[in-house]
Amino acid sequence: MCGMSAHSIIASVAGALPEHCYEQAEITETFAQVVLPDGLPGGGPQARRLLRHFHAASRVKTRHLALPIWRYPQLTGFTDANNAFIEQGMVLGERAVSDALGRCGLAPTDVDVLMTVTVTGVSAPSLDALIHKRVGLRPDVKRIPVFGLGCVAGAGGVARLHDYLAGHPDDVAVLLSVELCSLSVKADSSLPYMVATGLFGDGAAAVVLVGERRAAAMGLAGPTVLATRSRLYPDSERVMGWDVGSDGFRLVLSPSVPEVVESHIGDDVKGFLHDHDLGMSDISAWVSHPGGPKVLEAVQAALGVPADALAVTWRSLERIGNLSSASVLFVLHDTLRDVPPPAGTPGLMLAMGPGFCSELVLLRW
Repeated sequence: MCGMSAHSIIASVAGALPEHCYEQAEITETFAQVVLPDGLPGGGPQARRLLRHFHAASRVKTRHLALPIWRYPQLTGFTDANNAFIEQGMVLGERAVSDALGRCGLAPTDVDVLMTVTVTGVSAPSLDALIHKRVGLRPDVKRIPVFGLGCVAGAGGVARLHDYLAGHPDDVAVLLSVELCSLSVKADSSLPYMVATGLFGDGAAAVVLVGERRAAAMGLAGPTVLATRSRLYPDSERVMGWDVGSDGFRLVLSPSVPEVVESHIGDDVKGFLHDHDLGMSDISAWVSHPGGPKVLEAVQAALGVPADALAVTWRSLERIGNLSSASVLFVLHDTLRDVPPPAGTPGLMLAMGPGFCSELVLLRW
């Protein structure tokens, strides 16, 4: 493989899920009260039947929610929901970072850089500052709060911290993703929104990346990040994202997402691998963001891989839903825990998100 000089090591990955876990059918009935309240234009019995259909077709069986399920019909607006994001985000963020550091034997004071990504709540000071003391980080830790990358930010965050560590090979960097998607649920009878309320769940995940000199000095092992690639697709700004208004975040989700993915991701991956003297058949494990069933089917078709190549991602979608940027990090965790690929073989992490865009991360197991 050519063109690869500076490497970074993924020393550990940890996920943190809220304690409130529910079967999909129970979430459907509760969210129907919020999404399609009595009197909403476009609501009514037919709309509720559609919502139930979309939720049942999502391939999601259970999801974790930031709040007890009975709290959602009581949320009074964006301020109430965002306050819950900050409160629960601190709890889950602290747990994810602490667990990830503990798993690879590093102390909070070893961390030189903390990047925090989210697209489901806002806070100033940002979450990284709010959990700083709770985790025990150094006063001089470099903080990089990132908002707006959406589902792509898990892979994108790994990529950008790898870029940083290429120039700081003695440093330790942590990526924290906190996504509490359920807190954006509101009255909206549009079909894309009904689909989305059946897919998205809540959770946080943290990844510890270590520069190659620091990893060698400490004897730290894990997947090696070899290279990254970013793609921003033209004229796709309204494919996915948020409209932000007086009632907070309102979802933008075009039905064309699977088509955009299938149109671009195959050639992007093939070109990226070719530039590193690799082909599709060389990849021993695909670490893909789940999106939803149609998106995953589009990824599978574009890559030309068999159904079981994305089995870990399908299981993650079924067990916890789509956690936006945290999802691909849970898939990475599950890949390493459940089906560790052969040592020395290449792997690929990929995710898509608002922009519309993709991030590719080449790994060596």
